[in-house]
Amino acid sequence: METQPSAPAPSAHSNDDRTLAALAHVSPILNFVLGGVGGLLAAGAIWLIYKDKSKWVAFHGMQSLVFQLAQLITVLIVVGVPWAIGFAFSFITLGFGALLAVPIMIVVMFIGLALLFAGLVYSLYGAYQIYEGREFKYKWVGDWVEQQMQSTSPPAA
Repeated sequence: METQPSAPAPSAHSNDDRTLAALAHVSPILNFVLGGVGGLLAAGAIWLIYKDKSKWVAFHGMQSLVFQLAQLITVLIVVGVPWAIGFAFSFITLGFGALLAVPIMIVVMFIGLALLFAGLVYSLYGAYQIYEGREFKYKWVGDWVEQQMQSTSPPAA
């Protein structure tokens, strides 16, 4: 006899809260539209507006903001350092180094784009999980954000 998969347990959060939290996770799409900062601004705005209204929505806004910042810093390092070295090497060698540096710089640029795309897919997965009523935390980021938010919360009266 075949068993039917059980439906997910109903979420303890309202539809509006789930939608807002999901929007925080979808916000990296705006980075591709608004020059790399739209998602940061949207996630930051969600956190700022909801930090006193809904701790759960604020957590997801802050989590998305920190994830996007970490991703941006990582991509800037992964792409920026080799590019700076490539330009310097090309300059020092009076342009001959460009024969070696430019192909490496192009490969590194595609690695940076792949990292951005992978982060976007991960964020969209998080949005889907939240919207479906499941909990979601980014690896490495989620627990840290949770600790930071708990340490800055005023003690309960």
